[in-house]
Amino acid sequence: MVVTHGSLQRARGRCALTIGNFDGVHRGHRALIERVIAEAREAELTASVLTFEPHPREFFARDQAPARITRLRDKLALMAQAGVQHVHVARFDARFAALTPERFINDILVRGLGVQWLLVGRDFRFGARRAGDFATLQNRGFRVEAMPDVQFEGKRVSSSAVRAALQAGDIAAAERLLGHPYVISGRVAHGAKLGRSLGFPTANIVLRRAPPVAGIFVVDVERYGPGVASVGKRPTVNPVAIPLLEIHLFDHAGADLYGEHLRVRFLKKLRDEQKYDGLPALREAMAHDARQAREFLLTYG
Repeated sequence: MVVTHGSLQRARGRCALTIGNFDGVHRGHRALIERVIAEAREAELTASVLTFEPHPREFFARDQAPARITRLRDKLALMAQAGVQHVHVARFDARFAALTPERFINDILVRGLGVQWLLVGRDFRFGARRAGDFATLQNRGFRVEAMPDVQFEGKRVSSSAVRAALQAGDIAAAERLLGHPYVISGRVAHGAKLGRSLGFPTANIVLRRAPPVAGIFVVDVERYGPGVASVGKRPTVNPVAIPLLEIHLFDHAGADLYGEHLRVRFLKKLRDEQKYDGLPALREAMAHDARQAREFLLTYG
């Protein structure tokens, strides 16, 4: 899959395109992508996606923006797995936000991406002040199609529904809506090594933004196996402003993973994060979490 960023030059080819944030790349997104791929194959076009970084809601109201389900790197990996051939990641800044619907169509879709066929959701809006809609896209020199909502288990699939399930700690429900495991990935960084001193060494991943999960979880880490993880602000010792992902690996405890990029699959929430009265109480809680995680893993799958 080809990934491009930033300003677009004049397109050299022609594409079938869909547009959106694609946070989570859930079942609804996959239906859009599969429809684009089918059309691209039939019409001999490039199956393409236009997405944004940061998300528009993060640009307009960062403090009120919803937690991201999926980091950009993981989102692109999921799109590649689905068969997308080209993703353009447009930088959503003041200049981009100010584009009129006419300029968005002419500069981005037609000149920059070479759109021949476009698929959007029924409620798709675009351009400055969200002035453009489905009707605005018609009769522009390319075909346009609206995708109906995708239902699963009797409910509309949306990033909001996935996010709500994750925030409620219902990992299984979130996975059903996503159609794939819920994963947080990132690079292991040096920490205060408190876990090591307590007998539970952890691999720490610094999160740039708060995720939609918080608490203590059973996890499985690609290449390294199962463990127990905390997503939180460490209220007992060395508190942090932005939640930190700390993973205690059962089979690789204490391994030198600094600099490694880990993919952490969440399996089950054990409990919320708590503040303890001193290190002995914290150590006891961590031991209890590890026992619970091991018991769950005996019956999982």
